[in-house]
Amino acid sequence: MAIVDFTIIPVGTETTSVSKYVADIQHLLTRYQTEEKIKFQLTPMSTIIEGDLEDIFKIISEIHEEVFNKGTMRIATNIRIDDRRDKKSSMESKLKRVRDKM
Repeated sequence: MAIVDFTIIPVGTETTSVSKYVADIQHLLTRYQTEEKIKFQLTPMSTIIEGDLEDIFKIISEIHEEVFNKGTMRIATNIRIDDRRDKKSSMESKLKRVRDKM
């Protein structure tokens, strides 16, 4: 199970606000979460997805293309991957381990 943090930044849009793009992406992610393919969490600076890495890559690729389909001519996408294979890990378990030490 991988945990992936990503941002997709449309460049050269009419406004500096990206909240409409973010909202559209969250709707798409909700669909995948309903299908139980992923879990996700919106943060003020990015979105975090938990799931099978292959599924996550496909989803991010779909999101990337969706932003282009809205008329954007340039996109900067940043992806950070935590893919731990020695034991199960989740967004919740990582947070719990830190909180338990506080």
